[in-house]
Amino acid sequence: MLTYPKINPVIFKIGPFSVRWYGLMYIISFFCCLFLCRYQLKERGRQDLYPFLENLLFYSFIGLVIGARIGFCFFYYPDYYLHHPWEIIAVWEGGMSFHGGLIGAVLVGYIYIKKHRQSFLWWADLIAVTGPVGLFFGRIGNFINGEIYGKPSNLPWAMIFPEGGPVPRHPVQLYECLVTGLFLFLFLWKLRKKDWLPGTKLAIFLISYGILRFLFEFIREPAQSFPLLFGWMTMGQILCIVMIFAGILLLYLVRKKFVQKYF
Repeated sequence: MLTYPKINPVIFKIGPFSVRWYGLMYIISFFCCLFLCRYQLKERGRQDLYPFLENLLFYSFIGLVIGARIGFCFFYYPDYYLHHPWEIIAVWEGGMSFHGGLIGAVLVGYIYIKKHRQSFLWWADLIAVTGPVGLFFGRIGNFINGEIYGKPSNLPWAMIFPEGGPVPRHPVQLYECLVTGLFLFLFLWKLRKKDWLPGTKLAIFLISYGILRFLFEFIREPAQSFPLLFGWMTMGQILCIVMIFAGILLLYLVRKKFVQKYF
């Protein structure tokens, strides 16, 4: 068994203001995504799009944070947050939903892109291949917070998490950090130069992450305020099924050229 490194989630505090590692991970993810997207534009000789990219990522990031928090509150703990709505804004304490963040970022990004009469699918492909970078740093933030830990395990690298009781558990945050973060990024990054129909890389990201996250849910300790569907399926898995289906549908519509007119 490994010892869980108890890292103070607060980096520093000045009066009522505190800077947390979890929030810092979001900031790092934003700038990494910006750098990688600028790199792709440079590869394509489209440095003229840098200002548009920066604005797009800024507004999408706001949509991501809002969507991630609202998604966490109402996908996983609707009964609690309906009775404690003032706690919804406490994003600094952790508790963010990837699926909610994805929905928020896509909605805001779509509105901004279409307002400027650009191709949503073209930009979505550009950003999608960098998405796992945010997952990488996000899971590090979860690990530091001691949240989203796994089910009990007797493996030699299992850890006892402060909020997980006295039993060793899977450090599932680190598993996901490596697989859905690092490895998925390396896979998608190799696809960035593929001259496919716009929307194809986004679809591959949705399907790939959806499958991987669905599998990891089997060793993650369920965190929701209502019973599991069929006694075993978590809300995370339900959302992943929707995500996988959306990716497959998008891939089909892209190949049939049904979506170019609207996206």
